[in-house]
Amino acid sequence: MGADMSGRGVIRRAVAGQRRDVVTGSLLGAAHQTGEALVPVLIGLIVDRAVVRPDGGALAAWLVVLAVVYAMLSYGFRFGARAGERAAEQAAHELRLDVVRRVLAPHGGAEAGRPPGALVNVATEDARRVGALNMALTLGIAAVVGVVAGAVLLLRASVPLGLLVLIGAPVLMALGHYLARPLEHRSQTEQERAAHASGVAADLVAGVRVLKGLRAERAAVTRYRATSQASREANVRAARAAALQTGLMLTLTGAFIALVALVGGRLVLSGSIGLGALVSAVGLALFLPGPIAVLAWVGAELAKARASAARIADVLAAPGETTGGTAEPSASGSASNSAAASAAVARSASALGSAFASASAPAPASGSAPASTSASGSAPASTSASGSAPASTSASGSAPASASAAASASAPGSVSTTASGSAAAPASASAPASTAAPAAAGRSASAASGSAPAARSASAPASAPAPASAAPASADPTSASAPTSASASGELRLHGLGHAGLHGVDLTVRPGEHLGIVVTDTADAATLLRCLARRCDPDRGRIELDGVPVTELAPAALRSVLLVAEHDAQLFDGTLLDNVTAAAPAGADPRPAMDAAAVDEVAAALPGGTAGRIGERGSSLSGGQRQRVALARALAADRSVLVVHDPTTAVDAATEARIAAGIRRARTGRTTILVTSSPALLAATDRVVLIDGGTVTAEAPHEDLVRDHPVYRTAVLT
Repeated sequence: MGADMSGRGVIRRAVAGQRRDVVTGSLLGAAHQTGEALVPVLIGLIVDRAVVRPDGGALAAWLVVLAVVYAMLSYGFRFGARAGERAAEQAAHELRLDVVRRVLAPHGGAEAGRPPGALVNVATEDARRVGALNMALTLGIAAVVGVVAGAVLLLRASVPLGLLVLIGAPVLMALGHYLARPLEHRSQTEQERAAHASGVAADLVAGVRVLKGLRAERAAVTRYRATSQASREANVRAARAAALQTGLMLTLTGAFIALVALVGGRLVLSGSIGLGALVSAVGLALFLPGPIAVLAWVGAELAKARASAARIADVLAAPGETTGGTAEPSASGSASNSAAASAAVARSASALGSAFASASAPAPASGSAPASTSASGSAPASTSASGSAPASTSASGSAPASASAAASASAPGSVSTTASGSAAAPASASAPASTAAPAAAGRSASAASGSAPAARSASAPASAPAPASAAPASADPTSASAPTSASASGELRLHGLGHAGLHGVDLTVRPGEHLGIVVTDTADAATLLRCLARRCDPDRGRIELDGVPVTELAPAALRSVLLVAEHDAQLFDGTLLDNVTAAAPAGADPRPAMDAAAVDEVAAALPGGTAGRIGERGSSLSGGQRQRVALARALAADRSVLVVHDPTTAVDAATEARIAAGIRRARTGRTTILVTSSPALLAATDRVVLIDGGTVTAEAPHEDLVRDHPVYRTAVLT
């Protein structure tokens, strides 16, 4: 798109982009109008040369000429109208694409203050009206040629008649433009009201279940009726303005033609012109209202197009919610993410994939060392190369979490398992801090329901290779080595983040960590998600991904690595499997994600299973089923960093517990943030951060916060 984002710029690009068809249509239309003007002249010549003085041969010859002119004007209109219509449709299509590109632009902002229905109206009706200006322009140019041709032919028959037409036609065109101004204003109001009505209708359709549940159908109908009536009244006012403008133009045109006929008749009576010239003059007088009326219609179409172009320009020129950002994420993540990114993102993602490919290879057998038996006599927990370690039974009877090998390369440092089941800090101080699992990770899984604790990863992938100066693994036989990735990713840092209700939020999410965030104010939670998704840039502070401020990253590249799955994620018409794999890498197996989100139960209840259609917005599914499909889609996307907001608010307790364990299992070794107040989901995290009053007020494992922090307890358990 060009730099000119005004309404005139939109019209200029819509016409210039179709100039070939516009020129072709105008030339062919001009041929049609010229032929129309020639017909009465030829009839006048036939009268003078073959009727007044009878001559059969001359009559036949002139009839052939007349037939050729008729063929020319007929084919000229046929192919000229085709070229003009093609230009109109193509211009409207390109404008729709421009609007859609702006709405879907990574920097966002086009939808601010506009309901979805209004944007749909801009992309359809407004684009159609601006595109139709190409057809109007084609016919208008042809009409001008017709008026000029008629005036020239009249000048040849009579100079006074020709001058009258040449002076009167521009005056009529100026009056038509002046009379179209009220129509332009009312047309813009009509489109705005129609767009608002479309937006209200879209909202009602989307929330019909909620309205029925609240028994608010009457209020919703009353609201839509008022909006629809306002739209109808605006449409009627615009139609009245159009009728008034058209009626006045027809009246003025009729008066003008009557004046031409009157002057021509007086010239015939005075003997200045002959019988054939009179026939020609009368015929031209009858012909001229056609092209002049077309010029009036073109004025009305121009008024509508200008109003619609202004609305399109408002969308195209809407400021983005974020600015800048051209860098690529650091070499980390999954190569499969490149399938859904741009070419630049693809090059970066391929590098990410090679890192994770090596990270997923089995660790050498020698990389694991048995954890020691603690003083209380608990059995050791061995760390296997495949990442699954049997849980040991401590003296207290609790089963500690298993330590999983997250990568093929082992960093110096060790993690010991104590009798209580918690993972102790690394024995080696030189190992990266991110290799240590949070305390009491094994206890947190069973805090809410008392069930057996889920398996835990004793270490998270480090954000960088271990320093060269790191000491060798501890020789202490009571420790097990904690493996790290040679090029792990996913460290997220918030430094003094401030935006809307958030104030000075400082938070570090370690690579591979499973973090819960509880926000007491839902507005603050929405703000945090918008900042993480980079749908807006914070007013203060910054967010870093692997040490790079996200404001420096290209939005598309950022979203190929970091995915924010919001609570109100939308589903699309299609099959269940299509929805789950919508953002998944090509060729990826969606079954682990579907199993983690308990979508297999949804498929079992859906006719056709995973191939069954779920309807627009998942209309054939319940609220809980839609949430599970949306969660499976987020998990199947396989991003390095995943942020999920309240994914189980409409799910029963048993399914929620299964999903909590499934998310943990599916996201092993990947940074995962759960913004939720669900005890089941929070119990499955490594630690929980509480944001109260717009700032971080507490940070600890879930069960510790439930026990010690009243605000957290109120937010989660009530």
